[in-house]
Amino acid sequence: MSDYPARPPAAGADDPFASSFATSYAGVVSFLAVATEGSFSRASDRLGIGRSSVSRNVQKLEAQLNVRLFQRTTRNTSLTREGELFYEKCQPGIERIAQALEDMRELRSGPPSGHLRIGSTPAFGRKIVAPLLRGFHAQYPGIALELLLNDRPCDFTADRIDVSFRDGRMEDSGIVARQLIPMQMIVCASPAYARIHGLPRHVDELADHRCINFRASSGRVREWHFKVDGLAQRRQPVALHTFNDADLILQAVLDGLGIAQLPAYQVCDLLGEGRLVSCLAQHAPDDGGHYLCYLCRKHLPARIRVFIDYMTEHTRKLDVQGLATTMTTMTALSEVE
Repeated sequence: MSDYPARPPAAGADDPFASSFATSYAGVVSFLAVATEGSFSRASDRLGIGRSSVSRNVQKLEAQLNVRLFQRTTRNTSLTREGELFYEKCQPGIERIAQALEDMRELRSGPPSGHLRIGSTPAFGRKIVAPLLRGFHAQYPGIALELLLNDRPCDFTADRIDVSFRDGRMEDSGIVARQLIPMQMIVCASPAYARIHGLPRHVDELADHRCINFRASSGRVREWHFKVDGLAQRRQPVALHTFNDADLILQAVLDGLGIAQLPAYQVCDLLGEGRLVSCLAQHAPDDGGHYLCYLCRKHLPARIRVFIDYMTEHTRKLDVQGLATTMTTMTALSEVE
């Protein structure tokens, strides 16, 4: 019997790790970049290498797998069915590798740093998020911030969003949604409008008023929400004006053009100053919520973690003052009525 240990078996089909290792890591990374960006040129920009290198890496990967991963035309690049399956299998592994590299960099580099891409609805982004970014940057100067305002729900992967502020919880098990503040909806008018036209005392009287509606990015006109006799109701008043931007609606209300249902965070200061008056407080709907959303990860990068903590703390501090003013004004108005 030999005193030497047996030689390990040669790498082959019986060793899945060894056989799969032959597939080019560069090819997989290039493939995922093209699949995410939807374009070879945008993938090359993201990876910081030439377009020809990305194309060559993907071609080698397709040759190794003996399968076509993309359908390519002069105008479009899309995944084949085989490409979709491969993408689903590869993405979690690459994300874990990227996360591991990120964690190691953070351990060596000290304070949180890097690029943070933030999504938000336009009104909430302008009124709540943007004013807080200055304080956050002062505390974490190594983090570069990019704020994108869009009414449509973001696609975290395709849009490369790290954190998103949304109205209402997102129906996706892979997304964590942390409530920041309640989403109170208030029907408002200018004092001038109230003097000339009066204010509705019941939701059925909305038809007698000049209402201003909001058209969402989907093209649908948003309904007004109420609670009547303990039951939730939705109404869609005939509008004199319709806008696809909440700030334009607010300005129209301030100008006395009509009444609108707006979120409390947007109007609380104006109510406190007397520049707006509210009505239908007794039919205010149950609170929804404004949420801070991010992808579910076991280990969040430090730059995302500190941003979530900072925005949660400071948004709730703003809300304590804002909602107190709003509720005091609404209560006083109800007593007058």
